[in-house]
Amino acid sequence: MSNLLYTIAVILVLFWAIGFFAYSAGSIIHILLVIAVIAILFRLIQGRKI
Repeated sequence: MSNLLYTIAVILVLFWAIGFFAYSAGSIIHILLVIAVIAILFRLIQGRKI
């Protein structure tokens, strides 16, 4: 489960980076970034390596 969570976080960060440079997705990309950061923080809080 945690591996899947980390994979989703990485995918969301990639989508954010694409959207940040393309300027076409608007605020949805920033919401995806926040979700990715929360997923990474959740993993760190659980005491697992990134």
